[in-house]
Amino acid sequence: MTSLFDRYRLGGLDLPNRVVMAPMSRVRAAAGGLATASMATYYAQRATAGLIISEGAQPSLVGQSNPGTPGLHTDEQVAAWRTVTDAVHVNGGRIFAQIMHGGRVSHPDTTGFQPVGPSAVPATGDVFTPNGPKPAPVPRALDTAEVPDHVRSYADAARRAVDAGFDGVELHGANGYLISQFLSSNANLRTDSYGGPITNRIRFAVEVVAATVDAVGGARTGIRLSPGGTFWGVEETDVPELYAALLAELARFDLAYVHLEATADEEVLIGLRRAWPGTLIMNPVMPLGPKQTDRTTADHWLGLGAELISFGRSFIANPDLVERLRTGLPLAPVDPDTYYQGGDAGYLTYSAYQHTA
Repeated sequence: MTSLFDRYRLGGLDLPNRVVMAPMSRVRAAAGGLATASMATYYAQRATAGLIISEGAQPSLVGQSNPGTPGLHTDEQVAAWRTVTDAVHVNGGRIFAQIMHGGRVSHPDTTGFQPVGPSAVPATGDVFTPNGPKPAPVPRALDTAEVPDHVRSYADAARRAVDAGFDGVELHGANGYLISQFLSSNANLRTDSYGGPITNRIRFAVEVVAATVDAVGGARTGIRLSPGGTFWGVEETDVPELYAALLAELARFDLAYVHLEATADEEVLIGLRRAWPGTLIMNPVMPLGPKQTDRTTADHWLGLGAELISFGRSFIANPDLVERLRTGLPLAPVDPDTYYQGGDAGYLTYSAYQHTA
């Protein structure tokens, strides 16, 4: 049986193990969306992962979802990210940048702009702002002629990511953000070529992938998806058909991987594993749900055909997670109060396992 600690060839990268650090927002960026020295240390501490996927970086200012997140749309941001990628590479790691356009999950207090989305339908719940949580505003529905500009923003960010030293990019197509909003049947009420039937609702995602592959190559491009997920109030009808159609289109691009979240029944996810001919990264538990990915759930999905397994919260408190999993050492608990509070507490204060005599 495949082991979590077997090597794996991913695009042009040799991964020393099949443990992936999942993308997680930590909102520690400096003003202007700049990566910091603390961020470089944080990712370098976790460089024993087979692959690190960074927190979401916005491809434009209007695409920024939360305050305190990094960007990939200015030269200054590229220069700041180089300190992160250099630190990871010096420590023997590999890192992809996640490109995340928040779409309607944003606020003028954060960006200075009215959020945009496929339709003028607000997200459910409060969004983070510099002035505390506020109700999600009604987004401005994108005109058909504007959509290509937002497609290009992902590709432009991907070019900048490679310039910044990232080994590739992951397009955030999950969790209720812009790509997910276009896939949705209640956030996307469009009547043009981007709305209505499945072939239209997947169009934006496919165009983003095509533009990104054209920019940096398929071997440097992955995408994260949350089939059937209901984050920020999105709903999707005909989930198996929707994602089977999307994966069939994406199979043309020879991508590095598809990264699935466990947001649908296992039977549905197994069907999508069978439908996808390339590398699958599986995130085996519901993001921010009651369970965290462990060795048992990882082995279960390796047995079901996933090539790589992503771990999220376990990596926050265990920078040496790979070694702990390999040797059966206990995992340190994570403090949720420090997820987004800023500063180094709960960020750089977790250490490797301390052996006692």
